[in-house]
Amino acid sequence: MKKIIVPIDFSEHSEYALKTAAKLSKKYHTELLALHMLEMSDIMLSASDGLQNQKAVYFLQLAEKKFKDFLKKDYLEGVHVTPIIKHFKVFSEVNDVALKNDADLIIMGSHGTSGLKELFVGSNTERVVRNAEIPVLVVKNDLLNVNFDVVTLACDFSEENIRSYLNAMSLFNKMDSKVYMVYVNLPNDKFKSSLEIEKKVVNFFAKADGNLDKMDDVHYVSDYTVEDGVLNFSNKTGADLIAVPTHGKKGLAHFFEGSIGEDVANHSTLPVITFKI
Repeated sequence: MKKIIVPIDFSEHSEYALKTAAKLSKKYHTELLALHMLEMSDIMLSASDGLQNQKAVYFLQLAEKKFKDFLKKDYLEGVHVTPIIKHFKVFSEVNDVALKNDADLIIMGSHGTSGLKELFVGSNTERVVRNAEIPVLVVKNDLLNVNFDVVTLACDFSEENIRSYLNAMSLFNKMDSKVYMVYVNLPNDKFKSSLEIEKKVVNFFAKADGNLDKMDDVHYVSDYTVEDGVLNFSNKTGADLIAVPTHGKKGLAHFFEGSIGEDVANHSTLPVITFKI
């Protein structure tokens, strides 16, 4: 991991993300790209009128000063911080910045006091998650540490999840994390026998890894909803982080054959990281 991007809007939640990024940057000696997206109209930025042009320059300078002041944090001491200001508040542009700078991770703070309230209902974080080609780590509070020693990786073991699984394992191996993979078996028409699940898991690892070495790290749990199964399992194992796959612009993957992954993030008190399918 070489570069981390943190979108900054001066809110308390973006500072949670900035603090988390600072800790990760110190731990893995990465560069931190602090990104502020200035909301200015096309008219103001392209206006030839003298007064409008002066206003645009004034607001740009004001934003730059506010951004510079915001980054004067004790916890950023010793961190290589590169500030970036974009003139349009288009959150798909975060992915463009990530690709241009060859970043490895985006970290965002969430809003809402009870879970990621409205995170996946038109929010800025949703837009970033849906457009990001790289993992997005969403944090809700000021994390005491970023060791992520124990990770719950939700998976339905379908072949379309192989890409996100390999990307996730690549990152977690670098972090030296213990990864527990969980499949939630649902009642009624979603129910599968243990044999059916195991056949699916065997096929998945055979194609993804070429071996079955990680079979012992897979856990099958039964619950009424996927989110309950994942969250209950995470609490039981003392997980520090929950990882889920995403379909990008289609939103979080309907993994586990139709259950919506947003629910896991909405109700989790743990940080959640997404990986593109």
